[in-house]
Amino acid sequence: QVQLVESGGGLVQAGGSLRLSCAASGRIFSINAMGWYRQAPGKQRELVASITYGGSTNYADSVKGRFTISRDNAKNTVYLQMNSLKPEDTAVYYCAAQGVVAGPPDPDGRIQAYDYWGQGTQVTVSS
Repeated sequence: QVQLVESGGGLVQAGGSLRLSCAASGRIFSINAMGWYRQAPGKQRELVASITYGGSTNYADSVKGRFTISRDNAKNTVYLQMNSLKPEDTAVYYCAAQGVVAGPPDPDGRIQAYDYWGQGTQVTVSS
């Protein structure tokens, strides 16, 4: 089993910054992609940013230029630096690990990969 533990959420004024961290632990051989999603009250969960093992990144248009995602593959940890926060960034932020492989390929070359979610951390931006 794999656990994702998020930290770094909280209350901040508009224009401020927060840094979220998410550490994956358990039986992990590799993680294909890690990312952050968010869900505001009454809205669907949406992708904020994602990053592949090789470092390719993808951002929602609403956060481009303000948020930066990074990861430490050795520590199975992903970070989200959030600057110039706006009240509309208020949401529960969820960490995701996609394509988690628990071990090397079997003798036939097959691998099994799974996706995992964190519990979520609240980010509140006051105006």
